[in-house]
Amino acid sequence: MEVVLADALLAGGGDPCALLRALSAPLCAERAEALRLLLQRLAAAPPPPPGEAESLRRVAWEVALERCRPLLRGGEAAAAAGGGCGERLRLGRAALGALRHCVELCGPPLAARLARDALAELSAGGGAGAEAAVEALVAAAPRLEEPALVAGCVAAALALVREEGEGEGEEAAAALVAGRLLPALGGNGAALRGVWEGLLGGGGAPRVGRALLALSAMADALLPRGPPGPGSVLDARLCPRFWRLVQEGLTERDGLCRRRARYLLKRALDLSGGQGGELRCPTDGGDEPSLFWWSAEKSDKLQQFWESYILIMETLEGNQIHVIKPVLPKLNSLFEHAISGEKGCWLFHPSWHMCIYKRMFESENKTLTKEGILHFLELYETKHLPNSLGFSEFVIGPLMDALAESSLYSRTPGQLMGACPPLGMRLQKFLATYLILLPEEEKGSFLLKFIQKMTSRHWCAVPILFLSMALAYIPACKVLGAEGLHALRDVLQCTMITHQILLRGAAQCYLLQTAMHLTDVEKVSLAEVSSFLLSLRPEESLRRDTMLWMELCSWFKENDGCFRKSIISDFEHQETSSLCQYVRRLVAEYLKTPASERENCFMPDWFEAKLVATMILLAADVEQMRNKYSGKSNIEWIELEAFLNPLLDVLMKLGSNAYIPTLKTDKSLQLLLKLLQTRSLKCSNTQDDGVLFFIWKSLVTPVESILEFVLRRLTTNELSTVGDLDRCDLYLALIPEIVNLCLQVSRKKVPSIKNFILSLTNASIRNLQERNCEEEPKLKEQIKKVASMASLTAVCEIMDGKPEAHLESLPFVDALKRFISVSQHNEVLKKPSYIEEKSSLSEEATSQGWGRVVARYVRDQWICLRFILNSFPTLAQEYEETSEMSLSTVERSRKILESALEALTILPSDQVSPVFDCMKLLVPKLLDSAESLCIEAFDLAWKIISSLSNTQLIFWSNLKAFVQFIFDAEVLAVAASGKGQAYAKIKEIIFKLIDMSATKTGVFNVVLSHCCRSWILPTLKERRALTNAFLSAGNYCELITEACVFGTVFRRDQRLTQDVNAFIENLGEKCAANVVTKSTNRDDHYVRVCAIKFLCLLDGSNTLHKTFMEDIFIKLLDKDELVSRSRTRYYANSLQHRIKNRVWQTLLVLLPKLDQNFLRGILDKVFQAGFSNNQASVKYFIEWIVILSLHKYPQFLNKFWDCFCYDEEKLKTSICTFLSVLSHFDIVLQNTSEKKPALKKALIVVLQWCFNHNFSVRLYALVALKKIWGMCKMLHVEEFEALTPVIESSLQQVENMHGTGNARRNWQRIQDHFFFATFHPVEDYSLETIFYTLPRLSELAEDEWISVAKFDRFTDVHLPPTFQWYRSRTELYDLKPSDWSQQDMGSNSVETDSQTEWTDVQKKIIPWKNSTPSSDLEMVFQDRAAKLGKSNSRLIVVASLIDKPTNLGGLCRTSEIFGASALVVGSLHYIQDKQFQHLSVSAEQWLPLVEVKPSQLVDYLQQKKTEGYTIIGVEQTAKSFDLTEYCFPEKSLLLLGNEHEGIPANLIHHLDVCVEIPQQGIIRSLNVHVSGALLIWEYTRQQVIKQKQK
Repeated sequence: MEVVLADALLAGGGDPCALLRALSAPLCAERAEALRLLLQRLAAAPPPPPGEAESLRRVAWEVALERCRPLLRGGEAAAAAGGGCGERLRLGRAALGALRHCVELCGPPLAARLARDALAELSAGGGAGAEAAVEALVAAAPRLEEPALVAGCVAAALALVREEGEGEGEEAAAALVAGRLLPALGGNGAALRGVWEGLLGGGGAPRVGRALLALSAMADALLPRGPPGPGSVLDARLCPRFWRLVQEGLTERDGLCRRRARYLLKRALDLSGGQGGELRCPTDGGDEPSLFWWSAEKSDKLQQFWESYILIMETLEGNQIHVIKPVLPKLNSLFEHAISGEKGCWLFHPSWHMCIYKRMFESENKTLTKEGILHFLELYETKHLPNSLGFSEFVIGPLMDALAESSLYSRTPGQLMGACPPLGMRLQKFLATYLILLPEEEKGSFLLKFIQKMTSRHWCAVPILFLSMALAYIPACKVLGAEGLHALRDVLQCTMITHQILLRGAAQCYLLQTAMHLTDVEKVSLAEVSSFLLSLRPEESLRRDTMLWMELCSWFKENDGCFRKSIISDFEHQETSSLCQYVRRLVAEYLKTPASERENCFMPDWFEAKLVATMILLAADVEQMRNKYSGKSNIEWIELEAFLNPLLDVLMKLGSNAYIPTLKTDKSLQLLLKLLQTRSLKCSNTQDDGVLFFIWKSLVTPVESILEFVLRRLTTNELSTVGDLDRCDLYLALIPEIVNLCLQVSRKKVPSIKNFILSLTNASIRNLQERNCEEEPKLKEQIKKVASMASLTAVCEIMDGKPEAHLESLPFVDALKRFISVSQHNEVLKKPSYIEEKSSLSEEATSQGWGRVVARYVRDQWICLRFILNSFPTLAQEYEETSEMSLSTVERSRKILESALEALTILPSDQVSPVFDCMKLLVPKLLDSAESLCIEAFDLAWKIISSLSNTQLIFWSNLKAFVQFIFDAEVLAVAASGKGQAYAKIKEIIFKLIDMSATKTGVFNVVLSHCCRSWILPTLKERRALTNAFLSAGNYCELITEACVFGTVFRRDQRLTQDVNAFIENLGEKCAANVVTKSTNRDDHYVRVCAIKFLCLLDGSNTLHKTFMEDIFIKLLDKDELVSRSRTRYYANSLQHRIKNRVWQTLLVLLPKLDQNFLRGILDKVFQAGFSNNQASVKYFIEWIVILSLHKYPQFLNKFWDCFCYDEEKLKTSICTFLSVLSHFDIVLQNTSEKKPALKKALIVVLQWCFNHNFSVRLYALVALKKIWGMCKMLHVEEFEALTPVIESSLQQVENMHGTGNARRNWQRIQDHFFFATFHPVEDYSLETIFYTLPRLSELAEDEWISVAKFDRFTDVHLPPTFQWYRSRTELYDLKPSDWSQQDMGSNSVETDSQTEWTDVQKKIIPWKNSTPSSDLEMVFQDRAAKLGKSNSRLIVVASLIDKPTNLGGLCRTSEIFGASALVVGSLHYIQDKQFQHLSVSAEQWLPLVEVKPSQLVDYLQQKKTEGYTIIGVEQTAKSFDLTEYCFPEKSLLLLGNEHEGIPANLIHHLDVCVEIPQQGIIRSLNVHVSGALLIWEYTRQQVIKQKQK
């Protein structure tokens, strides 16, 4: 139509030059479009005579430079269009088209002029004119001829594409150049080579996305569809860089990049298949195959390979595992095609396979990522692939990046808790297999890079653990040197970040094993090995007496003498092993001090002391192991003595030689402390540990010298700076170790200890009593006071911790008690003047602040006060010298408590625990007289604990002190006796702690463990303080009640951490972390374990216990009723289900301890619970309780029969529960002498339910009937003989008549059901059945399975050795859920995933041949859909009247799929709506969207009519056409009505035709989206048929 109009205009207008001038002044949108049409026809027409041609060129030149170029720059376009965005766009598009046709008319001169101007504008600095300049170059590029100009254009274009700006403007400009200018230059033969080199060049290559955009647009030039022409010089298929770019594009995160890369790959394959012949892309060198090749002989196989490859890549775009999983077996066939069976080498480059895996690894769907990783790891395990350098790089790069995701290490649904996750096992096998296949010369570098990758990013605890485990399981090979050992040490540092101590320790164990298995000892020195060992924490992994320590000793023994010699090695004694040489030298070097080092030096770092102590112990244990293997019975410890002698020499001189350098004394005492702190894990008595006993025996000798030195340092003025407080800590840490040493090894030294403590205490008291007269105290004096108070604190702690030393009888105790009693609480030290302390200024700047020193001083005061309050509760009443001492005990307690509250406000949070301990002793005395003060203490203590909840390091120790304070037996008892505000406050704190436990696992464990121990197993002190500690259990029974049902539904990451912890725990002693790491009991299961063990220890004959159990039983039944009322229906494994399950488990534990009278009153509530709509596991527990109750007390049977008397409406959901009880009627009647009446009643009850209309009820009734009738026959009851034929025939009919279909299967299943076939209510009564076996068989979530091992591991509350109800019978324990659960899937359903090939798979339609980017100037540059090139549909869908985002989103998706040319909406804001985006699934990015408001529809429809469109309304009118009979014109516009009102009357008369959809039903209308979809499809169907007919 447009061509006809242009021809008519030329024919009627006369002179074309005049016509062009008339149209171009001034230019509006309509004139510009007419001008473009006119120029298009003139450029396509035959050449005119020379004179006319010259005139035409002159006019075209004017139009181009004076009209089109200014318009493109923006100023005139904005003025001409009146500022409207749509009009400006329309005007700009027309001007671009006109400019291009002007260049066609004028030729190279105009092209050169435009190019020069554009390049000048670009070099002047882009800005708003850059886009116009680029468009001018696009128009000029095909006709450029000057080489310099062509080169300049290419250089400018490539520079724009290479710009690294991230802003929208820079990205849009680069996309414009890549999508428009570079393809235009590529169309110029002279520029094509330059563009090609620029896009695929070396360092200056553009981003992948931009390069792919340009190459896609240039596909016709680089990959022509026709036969190769004589002038074609470039073939992209022969360029390795092209294929590398395509591979990068296939794995890009941007979907558009991937789509372009697939397009180029398909285009190349289509071209290769069409041309045939031989083609091979040059290789990069080496033995690697070509990136791309083609052979006519193998065309079929090549097609098959690439079709499978593209199918996999396109399927991965779906991101849906159910669609992708059936395609994965095709990956195996790809490898079969890719490897030559004869030569054992790659036919296709392995990088193509890596693209698939990388795409899977980077998927947003983590299930797909996991599938991809498992498939890749399995590949090397099952297929012996040829070696490829690319695979090693891929493992260290994308694979390890993917392995960093913790969620991938979850268990599969079928795996038991504590099993190794599939990825962990597969990783072990893969790494071992892969390393075996690697050439020897590559193993070391691969492993080094692998380990270094583990240090290059922050790894979570779970991935680093399983990677370390995989490294440890590699078969021993000597491939790592010093650099590898350093890398492993760096990995160790990475493990320290995580809070999961057990996982951290396990990773350290595996990394040490890795070092032992893989290190080439000839390449590392002992110094490097020892430095690595020191990175391991002894409290988490490497500790004496563990299997890991013994393995390390064995490794040292085997490799002794093989380690790389250090430069400073001493080879005087050749017969000495190198390890002993090294340790001797190490000790000697450690104790050497430079001559200049004397006073005022900083404390040395503990690193060296730890290193020397560890190596001494290792060398000694290696020597012991060597002697043991050589058969020596008497070990002389010559080497160990040699190690210790230098240390002993220094220690012996400490007391007598005052001139030993401070650094030397510090180092010797640090080493001494580390050796004394070593404990044996296996030997409770130190004398049984030969090495340790010899060390301790040697270290006893210099005790007097050490004590003399320490006393001098602590009591004189030798400690004078803030830095000296670290030395003070060292000396004080030594004192209890020396006391312990003397008590263990030599009690002859105890008098020396007593004298030392006496002197230290007296001197410290004197120092503290000195009063300073000066206003500004000196630093030395203040430090002396701090050291003295710290010394008194150490003495108090020794007296508390070592009662066997009998220090309390010494005379200093009285002086200490008096001093502490009269001391002012919270006394602070004034900050000293530093004017005279010039030398300490620099030290002060780097040491702890004075505030920290004062806090320490105050804390030490409270530690001393705690000792006095514990030892002398009367607070020195006999002293009457001061007015303060004359106060009553209550008044003194009140004053101290007030001081304690003050201390809590001034002390740092990590130092408040001694204050809590003092408050615990004070509050019981004041609860009656000063309750408000006590409540204030509770509140302030809680405030501190809640503020610390996010501080891992200090929270747990403070929580423990807080719990011991609040839940002290005496505090609880006194608060409960008054039932006042304090009692309510404690209960409030209980529930706050439970709430905190929901977010911080382990809090409730601390509370409950403390309470249960103090209530059921009180200490001697608690027994003295209270007549009966168990009274508190009754007063605070909410604690036990909540504990019995405690447990949150864990987040996935929490569950994963628990699973991995369970896996490590299951390794037992094989993993040293299990032996070394102190159990924290923070697993939420331990709350319930503690509560259950507590209840198991209760004695039904004890009145207090009996009352408590009955109270708990009632409260738990009430809780169950509350849950049932709050939600009548609840889902399996929901929190409601879990709570009910926990309630009935606890009731089952309590049941045997309840007496007959209580049970008679409570049994009705149990029956009522059975009427509720319960999940299977709850139902089994209720039935079990009923069976055991009736078994123990058969007299309750009448109550049970009453349950069958309710109307059917009430029984319809619960009758199966009571019928299940009857199926165990033999157990119920076991203790009854008169069985016949009960059987008769049971038979009558069951028979009536055998005829129920509900099939499930009939099945349960028949199972019960079978059991009861069997009992009747055994008893030979004559009364029932009349019923024999009826019952026997009924049971026989059940067995025989249900021979087919589900009925027969269900009858068999219910008989095989564990509850009826295997379960014995009496013999299977055990903790394991209740908490593990039955929940497992009930298919309860694994979170709810509590194994007996957890009852064993939780040692805070011990069950007696005679406890009988512990384990399930083997028959029940060995059952699996699949033995009885209903399986609705077919028998082959499990095997489907393992099929080698699927016959058919889902495949999304991707019409790639139509997706080549268009180079038409009329396209909208910012429209991504147009850049991809859509089908040339002439259908416009107008949805301006629709206002629901969901309908618009669906229409957008439908319109895009069927290739509509545009979708018209009332507002473009809809595309930002989440509901729209959810339905459109990104279709708005590929479909042109036009905004036309409802008020503008009339004008828009009129405009489209003038353009030749038929306006079609989707509406039921009097003259509407049936959709099945209507033939759509090619240019159709569909107008859709509003959801409620349809098409308004004022628009109907603008329609050319109305079409309605024929209906068969009653509902009047379809959803508007569905209506639109039907018409869009019908239009598309008709157009497809017309095209096929053409």
